[in-house]
Amino acid sequence: MTDAFDEQGWPCARKVLTRWSAAFTNALRAVGPPLLFGLRLWASVCLSLYVAFWLELDNAFWAGTTAAFVCQPQLGASLRKGWYRLIGTLVGAAAIVVLTAWFPQARAPFLVALALWAAACALVATLLHNFASYAAALAGYTAAIIAADELGATGGPNADAVFLLAVTRASETWIGIVCAGIVLAGTDFGGAQRRLAGLFAALPAEITGRFTDMLALAGPELPETQPVRRELVRRVIALDPVIDQAKGESSQIRYHSPVLQMAVDGLFAALTSWRTVAVMLAGLPDDEARREADAVLRSIPQELRSAERGVPADWIADPARVCQSCEMAARTLIALPASEPSLRLLANRTAKLLAGISDALNGLALLVDSPVRPLAPDRGFRLRVPDWLPSLVNAGRAFVAIGIVEIFWIMTEWPNGALAITFTAIGVLLLAPQGDRAYAAAIGFAAGAALGTVFTAIIAFALLPGLETFEAFSLVLGLYLIPAGALMAQPWRTAMFSAMVFYFVPLLAPANEQSYDTEQFYNSALAILTGLSAAALSFRLLPPLSPAFRARRLLALTLRDLRRLTTVRVPPAVGDWESHLYGRLEALPDEAEPLQRSQLVAALSVGTEIIQLRHIAPRLGLGADLDTALVALAHGENAIAAARLARLDDCLASIPEGGSEASLACQGRGSILAISEALIQHASYFDAGAPG
Repeated sequence: MTDAFDEQGWPCARKVLTRWSAAFTNALRAVGPPLLFGLRLWASVCLSLYVAFWLELDNAFWAGTTAAFVCQPQLGASLRKGWYRLIGTLVGAAAIVVLTAWFPQARAPFLVALALWAAACALVATLLHNFASYAAALAGYTAAIIAADELGATGGPNADAVFLLAVTRASETWIGIVCAGIVLAGTDFGGAQRRLAGLFAALPAEITGRFTDMLALAGPELPETQPVRRELVRRVIALDPVIDQAKGESSQIRYHSPVLQMAVDGLFAALTSWRTVAVMLAGLPDDEARREADAVLRSIPQELRSAERGVPADWIADPARVCQSCEMAARTLIALPASEPSLRLLANRTAKLLAGISDALNGLALLVDSPVRPLAPDRGFRLRVPDWLPSLVNAGRAFVAIGIVEIFWIMTEWPNGALAITFTAIGVLLLAPQGDRAYAAAIGFAAGAALGTVFTAIIAFALLPGLETFEAFSLVLGLYLIPAGALMAQPWRTAMFSAMVFYFVPLLAPANEQSYDTEQFYNSALAILTGLSAAALSFRLLPPLSPAFRARRLLALTLRDLRRLTTVRVPPAVGDWESHLYGRLEALPDEAEPLQRSQLVAALSVGTEIIQLRHIAPRLGLGADLDTALVALAHGENAIAAARLARLDDCLASIPEGGSEASLACQGRGSILAISEALIQHASYFDAGAPG
């Protein structure tokens, strides 16, 4: 029996032990990074409090609060956030000094101006992205923080004290930023640049691989690529926060940030061109589609044809070489002899796809420290405003919410009313850019602050009174901050756990001479919860625009811009039009229907082709014929526009072959073909909302 157990039982036991060991290893691998972040968070807060105590600052807890706000699980995000927090703090401090100078000892106008300043910051925060948005929000509630100290319980603005208060609060904030940066940079080497390089290698490789696969199967076996393109668009949009993290880790990337923006635009251009080619091949007879696809495919190098999955090592090793291959293939396609407009269009759009891939690879070269192609002088930073309405709604909400809390404070003369105003501003400004997710995040923030109040009370009144040294004080903070930071770093209930971290230090309010006044503690806790609850209520009563409404509005604005484009005598540059529409594509909500994304891309393509025709038709003496077609398009009479475009196509076809005019005519016929296909495919969209 024993022998049998030895022969059969031990193998089973070893399997169980192996399974448990693997499970334990996986659990440790999952728990390790969040726990390490919790330790970094604790060290950052303790270091900033130690420096603030040593300098004997009035409200040293703002240094610890800043350190908690700045800390992020990724090094690049933390450094980038700290940099923008410096900017936002400086702007907010300067703004409150100016407001106080304008309205000395005049409480009502001062409070109205403070609400207007917060509204302006909410507007700018919605227009910007990532940490630039955070800086704009911070400029708003930094002014509210200083105003709360300046106003006191029920008094008016004090012009004599405001400058000193602004300098003190800015100093406390900068101490928290610097201390958090030292801890994080000393314990985390970062990896955003490496991750971003992998993404910039994988996306172009997959686009070119799947595109060439489609060309190889053109004809009766042409695959449906729209779902693939839609998923790739989503992945391109998701590059934005990773790019911001990489900027935080590297000054070189930050300096050359327009290269990365051009790389993202290149990926959008490649996907848009892919859509035009796919629609064109689907509309051609099978034999003709096969013949023209083969002609285009022969001009694409073999290294670009394989459908890569993952990160191609040779592209990362030498992106400049692959970039040069794309540029040479694009030039070959542009010079490809083509007498048929469909082949001319396929060749030109494939060349544009490869040019976009080349731009993306130029961004990859920046990330892997390879030689980077310089940008054109006009390819700098451009602020894209897809739609002003969400920004105006957020600005109005911030003004109303802060104004109502200000009125409540004046009417009740609540001693902690100024603190409630501060946290109303923090909640409504910090969460407004999240759009339709803002209300859920505000509820999570309020719940986290309430839960954190319970733990903070235990620490403040049960653990701290018996301690005398800073070391013991730090250990007690670690009992809370380490697990709370670890929970903050995981993806579940992030808003709630973030609030537990963010509002712990201002609620505890540690000082050199610690006070254990329970009445003051619970009044402060009530003010914080009141402010955050008011912010949550404002998102409920004045909700952000719904995703469905935003999607419909972006499409309507794009159609309006397209019709305006048909009436201008001097069209914008193709790059300006495409950049504007790429911003709309990025702003389209995740909940948008696939058809809506297709309509937006179709409008982008139609606008590009119209600009091309605006340059071609006058050179061939056909400007008036083009104008008549575009007038019909501007009025939503797309059937009439299609008929007039067909007549223009006949005129272009009648131009004799064998000259520069014949080449221009073929390009123009290709543009007409692309416009006509889009008008047919999305007739209901281009006919919608026609002017009366």
